[in-house]
Amino acid sequence: MPCKLLNLCEYETHKLVRIQSVRLGSLKWTFNGVILMFICIMMLWNKEYQEHDYVVSSVTAKVKGVALTSLPDVGDIVWDVVDYSGPSQGKNSFFVVTNVIVTKKQRQGKCPEVPPYGKVCRTDEDCVKGFWDQHSHGVQTGACVKFDVTRKTCEVSAWCPIESKKKPPKPALLASAENFTVLIKNNIRFPNFNFMRRNILPEMTESYLKRCQFNRHTDSSCPIFRLGDIVKEAKENFLEMAVEGGVIGIQIKWDCNLDGFLRNCLPKYSFRRLDEKESNRTLYPGLNFRFARYQTEKGVEERTLFKAFGIRFDVMVFGKAGKFSIIQLIIFIGSTLSYYTLTTVFIDWLIGTSCYSKEARQNYSEKKVESVQDRKQCILCVSFVDENHIRVVKKSHKKSLQQVKPISVHPCKDDTEHLSAMVGVLQKGNNIIDKPPQVLPRPNRPAWCLCGCCLPSTHPQEQLCCRQSIGRCITTSSLFEQLVLSRPLLEAVLLYREPLSDLTEGEQRIAALRNCSYRQYINWRIGAPPRESIPVMPSCSVWRIREEYPS
Repeated sequence: MPCKLLNLCEYETHKLVRIQSVRLGSLKWTFNGVILMFICIMMLWNKEYQEHDYVVSSVTAKVKGVALTSLPDVGDIVWDVVDYSGPSQGKNSFFVVTNVIVTKKQRQGKCPEVPPYGKVCRTDEDCVKGFWDQHSHGVQTGACVKFDVTRKTCEVSAWCPIESKKKPPKPALLASAENFTVLIKNNIRFPNFNFMRRNILPEMTESYLKRCQFNRHTDSSCPIFRLGDIVKEAKENFLEMAVEGGVIGIQIKWDCNLDGFLRNCLPKYSFRRLDEKESNRTLYPGLNFRFARYQTEKGVEERTLFKAFGIRFDVMVFGKAGKFSIIQLIIFIGSTLSYYTLTTVFIDWLIGTSCYSKEARQNYSEKKVESVQDRKQCILCVSFVDENHIRVVKKSHKKSLQQVKPISVHPCKDDTEHLSAMVGVLQKGNNIIDKPPQVLPRPNRPAWCLCGCCLPSTHPQEQLCCRQSIGRCITTSSLFEQLVLSRPLLEAVLLYREPLSDLTEGEQRIAALRNCSYRQYINWRIGAPPRESIPVMPSCSVWRIREEYPS
C-alpha cells in the first residue's frame, strides 16, 4: 500500500465476532473475574503500585567480653577485646579468637626444620644452602642435623624453636567466648526518598540498651547479640566450631513501606554459616592466623608466637523501600491487561474441541477468520460426483489436478441462482426422470480419467475427472441434460439475469449459452465456492458442453 498523507487521517480497528451464548458468556466473565482477582492479589502482595529504592548502609561492631585461659608453659593469660579481636577483617566484619597454639621463647637462630615441611636428609649433600619454598619456616644453611631420635632434617635459619604443633587443642581454650556480646550499629539510607534510619530505634533508651539482648521470640529488635546465640541461630554448635574456627554471616534485612499510615521500617536479623564445613574437614579447615608478642631478655629479642583460631562474623545488609507512585500503578495495570487475552485463547480453544459440533466450529471459524490467499498461489475447488463435499486444493504445475491432495474439505452450499433454475425446470414441466442420454466412452482415455469420457490435456489444472473412483460419468445423468445443456432453460436463465438481452442466432448467442452452461454446472455441483477459491469443472463436462455449444 503506497504511503499517502491522507492515510494519517484514517483510523483502523479490529473486527469482533459476538456469539450469543449463555454458557460462553458466563465462562468469559468467570475467567475475567479470576484474572482480576489474581491481578489485585499480586498487586497488593508485591506492592506493584510502589516505586522502589535500594538501601545504602554502613556497619560498625563493638565486641565486649573477658576470658581467662591457662596455657601450658605460659601460665594464666587474660584475654580482653584487644587480644581476641585480631587484625582488621575488612569492611562490615569482625573476628573473635576462640582457640590458640602457643610457641614460646622463639629467638633468631639455627635449628632443624620440622617435617613434613623440612626435607629429611642423611648427609649435608642432601641440603642446599639458601634454599626455601612457600612451606618453609626459614632458609636452609646447607647442614643436615638431627631432628629426633630416628630422623634428620635440613637445618634452617629461622625463629627457633619452630612451631611443631599442627592440630588445635580440644576443647577450645577460649570456649567461654560464646558469652561475649557484640553491639552492631547499622545506619541506612534510601537516597530516592531521602529517608534515613538505624537499627538502634528512636524508642530505645540508654537503660534499655544496657540490659537488652537479642532473642528472636522475646526481643527481636535489640542490636546487642550474644556470640553463642548467633552461632546457635545459624544451626551450629559453638564449642565444636570454636576448635578450628569458621565464618558466620549476620544478615540484616530492611523491608520498608513508606506509605502514610502503613509506614513500617524495621530490621530483621537472620544468621547462617558461610564456609562449607563438610569439605573443610580434610582440606584447610576452619579459619586461623598468627601473631606474636615480642620481648627482650638479657639483650636478646624473643617472641611468643600465637596461632589463633577463631570465628569471623560478616555483617551483610539488604533492603528495599517502597512508596506509592501513580506512574508505577499505571504501568502495572497496563502490563497486566494482556492477561485477559487468556480468556479469549481458552474459549477459542474450547470451541475448537469436541465440546462443540463440527458445524458450529465451522460456522465460528468462517465468521472469525477471513483468509486472504497469496497472489502467487492459486487456490482451486473441485467436486466429485461420488463425494458429498467440496475439495479445496492448490494449483500444481507438475501433478494432475485429479491427484493433488486437498488442503481442506467443505460442505456444499446451494446457490440461489441454482434454485431458481430448478424452479424454471419445474415450471416448464420437463420430465427429469427420462431415460439417461447415451454417451459413448472416448478413445485414448487418459490414465487420470475414471469415467471414460475425458479427453487428454497437457495442462495439469485441466486433468480432472468427475469421479474419484471408476464408475459412470456425470454427463450421462438426466439432470446434466436438463440443468446444464437444455437450451430453453439456459435462455430462461439468461433472460432472468438480463431481461433485455438479445438472444438472436449467432456466435454471440452460442458463446452466451456456453458460458451460462458452465455456470449452471458450477451452481449445481459446487454451489457457492469457498472464499478466495476458483471452481474447476471436470474435463468430461467441459468437452460435453463444448460439443453442444461449440466455439
